[in-house]
Amino acid sequence: MANLQPRVRRTRRGDFELALPDVERQVLRSLPAQLRELMSTDDPAVERLFPPAYRDDPDSEAEYRAMVGGELRNRRLSSLEVMEATIDATRLDEKQLLAWLGAINDLRLVLGTRLEVTEDIYDQGIPEDDPSSLSLALFFYLGWLEEQVVQALAAG
Repeated sequence: MANLQPRVRRTRRGDFELALPDVERQVLRSLPAQLRELMSTDDPAVERLFPPAYRDDPDSEAEYRAMVGGELRNRRLSSLEVMEATIDATRLDEKQLLAWLGAINDLRLVLGTRLEVTEDIYDQGIPEDDPSSLSLALFFYLGWLEEQVVQALAAG
């Protein structure tokens, strides 16, 4: 994807231009709702967003979850809401772009977990006959877009 035009760039005013083609916006449009729905289930891939802090100590883990679990969940849901609300925007402020970064990262983590992505996939690429090729392509796209956001935030 190195030949593609940048999708996110910092402007001279300090905000961020979001130059997503319509087809990419269409793909991204449905993802926050899908993740929100998945977060309300017991899907094991969602655990990747909320890894245990105390694997070997159930009491400490329960205490930790009681203290911060709701806040972590609400922060993730808030990022998804910002992404949904600004999916058609051409400019974002830094707070909005940081929310996009969180949402993209969460989407990518859950998708990668469901696909059982390993480091090998980066060397192998996506086999054409792989039944999960579209999902893998989306995974790679989200990684590329996440990189674009990080670079834009770091610029200037």
